[in-house]
Amino acid sequence: MKTASKPIVPSGTERSFDETELIVSKTDLRGRITYANEAFLRVSGFLPDELLGAPHNLIRHPEMPRCIFRMLWDTIRDKQEIFAYIVNLAKNGDHYWVLAHVTPSFDRSGAHIGYHSNRRKPDAAALAAVIPLYKSLLATERRAVDPRQGLADAGNQLSAMLRDMGMGYDEFVFSL
Repeated sequence: MKTASKPIVPSGTERSFDETELIVSKTDLRGRITYANEAFLRVSGFLPDELLGAPHNLIRHPEMPRCIFRMLWDTIRDKQEIFAYIVNLAKNGDHYWVLAHVTPSFDRSGAHIGYHSNRRKPDAAALAAVIPLYKSLLATERRAVDPRQGLADAGNQLSAMLRDMGMGYDEFVFSL
């Protein structure tokens, strides 16, 4: 099992990639990377030997609300696809935003074997709506003394917002 030797410290610098590029990765059922395309390697700054076999959360930015990841994992574990805005962390501490499309993967017999993620460069106008929401969710998570309660509180906050808007998270993503 691969793990990072030391935590990556965010640099505060945003990196970008071309809007025609597609960042692709595949994982096993436990979220360990089994495939990373050239765009993923270049944008993340990791070498293949550092990524393959490592947990996908290696690139998780500490400013990313845990409630979004909980929703993502709950959705894909239920063998459903999801679109989500995600901020990732590169090896050098830079961050980059993506619009991720994550789907379950199946073998020829229909057995669930892992996950496939395609990530595109998000629209700046969409990020203008997502970033304040994610900051608010993160603040809710951090306000609680118990991290599990913070996760639940932020999840309830997100659910209430979506309920008030009359849409699910995917619909929210596509409305931006």
